[in-house]
Amino acid sequence: MPSLLGAVATLAVFSIIPTAFRAPTYLTLVDPCAKIAGKTFSAPADALACMKSYPFNETLRQNVLTVISRVFDFYTFEYYYFNSRPSFQNARTNIRAEIARINRTHYATDFDFNKDVYDFTTWLNDGHTRWYPNCYMQFQNLLPAPVVTLEQDGQQNVFVAPDITELIPLLGREFTDSLDSIGFDWQRIAGAKVLEIEGLDAYAYAQRIAETETGNFLDLGVRINSAFSSYRIAGTNFSQRFGDISGPPFPTQTDLTMKLIPVNSTKAETVSVPFVANYLGKPFTDSKNFWTLNCAANSDTNGIDRKKSQYSRLDKSSIDMEKMLAKAFIFDVSTQNAVGLPSRFEPTLPPVNGSEGVIKSFILPDNKTGVMFVGSFRPDDFFQFQRDVHAAVAQFQREGVSQLLIDVTNNLGGFICLGDFLHVFLTGSKSLGKFPNPGFQSTNRANTLARKILASDIELGITSKISFYPADNWAFLENNTEMPPARNYMQPPSSRIIKGQMFVESQRLLDDCPFVVEIPEEPRFAPDKIAIIGNGNCASTCAMFSILMNERHNTTIAVFGGKPGLPMQFKGMAGNQVLEWSDIDSEIKTADLKGDPLAPPDLLVSGNFRHNWRIAYSFLDEQVPIVEYKSQLPHFRFPYTSDTYNNPQNLWIFA
Repeated sequence: MPSLLGAVATLAVFSIIPTAFRAPTYLTLVDPCAKIAGKTFSAPADALACMKSYPFNETLRQNVLTVISRVFDFYTFEYYYFNSRPSFQNARTNIRAEIARINRTHYATDFDFNKDVYDFTTWLNDGHTRWYPNCYMQFQNLLPAPVVTLEQDGQQNVFVAPDITELIPLLGREFTDSLDSIGFDWQRIAGAKVLEIEGLDAYAYAQRIAETETGNFLDLGVRINSAFSSYRIAGTNFSQRFGDISGPPFPTQTDLTMKLIPVNSTKAETVSVPFVANYLGKPFTDSKNFWTLNCAANSDTNGIDRKKSQYSRLDKSSIDMEKMLAKAFIFDVSTQNAVGLPSRFEPTLPPVNGSEGVIKSFILPDNKTGVMFVGSFRPDDFFQFQRDVHAAVAQFQREGVSQLLIDVTNNLGGFICLGDFLHVFLTGSKSLGKFPNPGFQSTNRANTLARKILASDIELGITSKISFYPADNWAFLENNTEMPPARNYMQPPSSRIIKGQMFVESQRLLDDCPFVVEIPEEPRFAPDKIAIIGNGNCASTCAMFSILMNERHNTTIAVFGGKPGLPMQFKGMAGNQVLEWSDIDSEIKTADLKGDPLAPPDLLVSGNFRHNWRIAYSFLDEQVPIVEYKSQLPHFRFPYTSDTYNNPQNLWIFA
């Protein structure tokens, strides 16, 4: 790959992009960004014109591709994309060949280049490993007709969500006024049966979106379910997700053509439903200002030497911790403008203790079933999550609850140790038997630069307080005790052949988790009295938690929704720890290796190339990473109905 790194290293962002503001010949004299400045909602074509106002720049291409290529050296699943295994059946790409293709492709605009890189990483179907160009992630397209899959009269079909008359107004008057201004009657199609979308059967269109735009999850069935609207917890509140059909991240579509039958009608009609672009970023005035705020690298883009400023850029949950906190989660851009769940669908049952954060817990009317809706493993307060679980379970037991339903719908992961905590707190330490760690065995990729980082950390006396590589982040496989920071767990490394390629990895590691709540020896509920439900969009830490409960305790698991007749797993992507671009860059800088020829340069633009940094190995087969499973099907699968698709309380009572 050609490289301009020598020049790139000395250039400031604005010294390399002045042509972005010279009104190239393919632009009009009117600044397209100024046209939509100050607007929360705009026509997708206008939003796209703003983003396409920056011409392609070769220096930026070389910078971005060099960062991506060198970060891929740390990626644990690279070789699985060679002649993909069954679980990778929809992953389209040979990673290095795709980077080479992008490097020789002609692009008219910087947007076109970044969208191609985004699509390439999307098609890996691994939400842990994606390029997010912040410049072009500032808009979300919203369709005032989110769709759902429902069973009626024994048959499943796609419908416009019946609750849009209550949901859409939650976006505000500016949104509904924009629809009124073009004369679109969105209320008339509430609950309509959708026969076709863009000329395809409605389920076939959902599958096309799953195969080309959703990404994030290896399983096709889970990705299709992600295309539909569903309930979730966003922040600490109940919310309704539009779904990937109706809430894509780029304003590249102006409308969606649906063939549908409105409620109280038997006649099919074709309706062109307009998209509206929702701006999510900081207020801007023109193209130059938009670039400065959203596109140019800023103080948060790249990593830091944590030896010099240990706490200035750490997650606030890590402050005052004895060690860094490992995370595994997937981004969902729709959480930036999360719309509340219409009030009549929120649970009417009184919440139990510990329901102020990302967990919402209730006791069902039978007075014997407790529900714990775990919306995320990524709370603002790592330890408060543990206290909330303890408080909820304590109240369940005081009130005679004998069985527990755990809802993980749209839980996209979070702190790995919180998944381990929930597992062992519910099942008891005695249930772990001869393998007393509540998590998985894991490894990271022992490439040449990774081995240099660990060796340098040892030489510099760096510990888990400021870095993820030092050994005191982990516990010994043999006795589950913390490793000393001076241990080099990559010497000797381990190796195995994956698709004809030699994969070199570290020795086996165990997570060493800080718990402030006492772990009981005995289970809080009988193993056969715990069940997990969800929609398959249970990713990362959530997926690992569900697999732990399934593998070690045979917990009953049920999923809702999906395409009829197509299998759907109970979890999304189950890798292990994820490092953001600023994380791996900080690891390199903290180890004094930024000048190493294998080290990636600083990004010149605002963006994030995250990657799956660790592999988790199956409890049942310690030679098999959990991501390799051909199938992890639920014990039960149910369709959504008009009573349950967006009403968590009704769904819990049914379950």
